[in-house]
Amino acid sequence: MPAPLHLIQTDTDLPKEADVVVIGAGIVGVSAAYWLARAGMKVVLLEKGSIGAEQSSRNWGWCRQQNRDARELPLSTRSLALWEEMTADIGESLGFRRCGLLYLTNNQAELDGWARWGKFARSEGVDTRMLNATEAAQRGKATQQKWLGGVWSPTDGIADPALAAPIIARGVRKHGGHVIQNCAARGVELSGGAVCGVVTERGTIRTPQIVMAGGVWARSFLHQVGIKLPQSSVRSSILSVKPGVSGLPDALHTQDASITKRGDGGYTLAISGNGRVDPTPGMLKNAVQFLPMFARRWRQLSPGDFQAWKYGFDTNNTWKLDQVTPMEKTRILAPRPVAKTIHETLRNAQSLLPPLKNAHIQAEWAGYIDSTPDGVPVIDPESGVPGLFIAAGFSGHGFGIGPGAGHLVADILLGRSPITEIKQYKISRFKKIVWGKVSDF
Repeated sequence: MPAPLHLIQTDTDLPKEADVVVIGAGIVGVSAAYWLARAGMKVVLLEKGSIGAEQSSRNWGWCRQQNRDARELPLSTRSLALWEEMTADIGESLGFRRCGLLYLTNNQAELDGWARWGKFARSEGVDTRMLNATEAAQRGKATQQKWLGGVWSPTDGIADPALAAPIIARGVRKHGGHVIQNCAARGVELSGGAVCGVVTERGTIRTPQIVMAGGVWARSFLHQVGIKLPQSSVRSSILSVKPGVSGLPDALHTQDASITKRGDGGYTLAISGNGRVDPTPGMLKNAVQFLPMFARRWRQLSPGDFQAWKYGFDTNNTWKLDQVTPMEKTRILAPRPVAKTIHETLRNAQSLLPPLKNAHIQAEWAGYIDSTPDGVPVIDPESGVPGLFIAAGFSGHGFGIGPGAGHLVADILLGRSPITEIKQYKISRFKKIVWGKVSDF
């Protein structure tokens, strides 16, 4: 059984024009479209498959400040409040709640790292609390074991990956936006070097502004107009167990396994950072700039297979706008999970939490997590092609900060004061390739 996903009905007719076209209806794309529509913009949200069907429904569902990169922390903090605001405005549950996140460890180095981060975070107003051995054992009593220590972040929480993107898409429609599923954006039309339209498989939408929020598909799409986005991916395999287990924390992280309570009462189980590196043409071309990141994570990553190559989401090729593209050939990117990882995850989780020993697997799945070389997203209107805004490379952090990232996109496009500093998200921190000017990083 694949990752659970709430399916919704959306528009069928393709508008002829729009103020903004958002490409990609994952959590970042739907959030950007929502805030733009709510501000009165004429918005079209395009999705080649189903709303939220790729990584936005395949993640843990954590909405955290804890252990965030300092460059992302302000956006994370703002996003927590925005999850609540969006829920109230849309009038439907996104599965968001501030249940708190619990981290436990028997590794002194890990504990020291959390303490250093906590000292910084508290200076930024984040409620993060170090736990001694006694407090960790009490918070983690479901594990029935002793711990060296831990962290408790009471104001952090979780949302439901099966619900969030689809329900926010309904919020887009509530505010007058158009949401089109099963309609791939094939490319960009330019006039005088600037955006003037989006070519889709159903026709062209005239627009002066595009937001590219296509997740792992973003690099190859931008490549078509000469923009070089440094992006790579890792395949992550996780599973869920059926409802019926009680007495567990809502959200718990340890080195061996992490769990998250799902909206249906079951639990998502995962091993943090564990993944397979499936080679792609883009990955090989841009390997040098990702070597430092892969070197830091080599203990958690293993060589994968060639399914990513076959899916074509990270191609170096160009395609014609009047022919079928890779996006139409793969409506929903649903890679095969690694059986060994699934078994290891379940075994570790059952060892960590004895109540899980009688749990039954509900579903198992995999997803491709897009990443930039520094693990921080690109949220930038200055792509090198006027009118083409990049919101991609969220590096496994996009779900929790999706509402804030979408709000930031809207702030920039509407000329409002941004909810957070934007310079750390600029693509100019990397070298870029713009139309007709090709160079290496």
